[in-house]
Amino acid sequence: MTNATINTVTISKADIPDGGMKSYKQEDDSIILITRDDDEFSAFDGKCPHAGADLGEGLRCGNRVVCPWHHGSFDSRDGTLLEPVAMRGLTQYELTDDGDSLTVNTSAKIDKRIENDKLIDTHTLIVGGGGAGFMTANQLRHTGYGGKITIISADDKAPYNRPLLSKMFLAGKMDEKYLLLGGADWASKNNIDLRLNQTVSEVLPNECTIVIKDQSGHSEQQTADFLVVATGAEPKIPPFNGAELDGVYTLRSMDDAKDIKAASDNQHVVIVGTGFIGMEAASALMQAGKAASITIVGRSRRVMSNIVSESVSNALIKLHEDQGVTFAFGAGVDEINGEGGKVNGITLSDGSKLAADVVILGTGVAPRTELLNEVNAPDGVQVNDHLQLRDGVYALGDIAKATNQMGRMRIEHWRVALQHGMVTAAAILNQDNVNSLEERIPFFWTGQYGKSLRYSGHAATPDNNILFGSPDNLDYIEYYFDDDGEDTRASAASSLGRDKELIAFSELLRRGHAPTRAQINAGFDIIEQAQVLSR
Repeated sequence: MTNATINTVTISKADIPDGGMKSYKQEDDSIILITRDDDEFSAFDGKCPHAGADLGEGLRCGNRVVCPWHHGSFDSRDGTLLEPVAMRGLTQYELTDDGDSLTVNTSAKIDKRIENDKLIDTHTLIVGGGGAGFMTANQLRHTGYGGKITIISADDKAPYNRPLLSKMFLAGKMDEKYLLLGGADWASKNNIDLRLNQTVSEVLPNECTIVIKDQSGHSEQQTADFLVVATGAEPKIPPFNGAELDGVYTLRSMDDAKDIKAASDNQHVVIVGTGFIGMEAASALMQAGKAASITIVGRSRRVMSNIVSESVSNALIKLHEDQGVTFAFGAGVDEINGEGGKVNGITLSDGSKLAADVVILGTGVAPRTELLNEVNAPDGVQVNDHLQLRDGVYALGDIAKATNQMGRMRIEHWRVALQHGMVTAAAILNQDNVNSLEERIPFFWTGQYGKSLRYSGHAATPDNNILFGSPDNLDYIEYYFDDDGEDTRASAASSLGRDKELIAFSELLRRGHAPTRAQINAGFDIIEQAQVLSR
């Protein structure tokens, strides 16, 4: 490959295998991705638009280019977004066929703008400014919807990237402005009426109507052609004595993260909960380097115990201990102690006490389903494969009990919320070229001390498992099964450092061909199989 001019790059066709892809890093840190199908070549910006991963380090399965980091997926022929957590497709460049070589012109971008000329006389009303609500509005605007869009949010901020609060913002590694989804002017740029600081007090599904209350108590009704309810989840606060004391926090919102950052300076921090929020908060605060001490409290002697095996749990504990975090295992919280209305410690159920100036409750979340109580199941809002509750009414994100490739379940993951937004937008526009929920799988990741543990699928337990590699060296992949049968197919996998294997597993799982225990034990080549089945 040689640079002909500052904006053109010449590439040998022989470098790219048929049905494959290859990325080329440039001197200015940009990346060009070339895909090939027979004698058809396409050129794209090779950095994933989500977090900048080199897409050439990912995997191509059929017409899907899958990001190695967070499994955003793109059509290899035109760069169309197929799967979040990316929120837009790839920039495509013009190229010239020179016989044995190709010339890519990175200054000549193929214009993919779509005219917003569909359903121009309709109104879509979205309740909730989180990931699911944002993605619904964003997809509508980028796939042709020309009607009115209103988002009603109780938050005082435009939609922002909530997972990065505990991964980056709390660590002081990302400024608030970079958390805003779509940028600071997203709503105005996309002609979206974003109404902040407003609370929806009632939803009338049969009438496609909501009742809104503002901070002054004034009420108004709004009726729309399409009603999208994406109210998210809220932190669970256990009934501990002292939970109301000053210095006790949950971490869900931007304001929560700001309060914790300010309160933790030179203070003793105790985190209650060993799930990924508690572990990420500990990692972020330790990286910020301002807390006097950090202790994590857990009833069991494992962390993230509903997700990973004991071996992986032990490796994560060691990772934190090496950074100076202390663990208090084997006891729950009996009481949060305080003096003068301010927290000063915790008493555990075994009678031991911990000094604490700041207590963070990482004790899970509960879906905000009260607006749809009349149509709820106890464990979530029952919706169909297109997130539809009634004709023109949709419930999505953390509140929805919906079907995916793994069955019907309610999942509190960021990518699932974004998937729901994509599917809902396609349903409103009556598009049949967007995969339904039944063709998608859950995926999430946790970032701790710069290491990213990724998890694909959904397993009932992590204890029926097969482990390859070394969790202690942060290099492993682990497959999970719902029972110990030899012919049972894996239902989930987690990994550190084995990106292509996890992508391959995810693609097989998505297609209903996850490997069995017997196949994995027999040395199944998961990458080869994923690519063969995708042809």
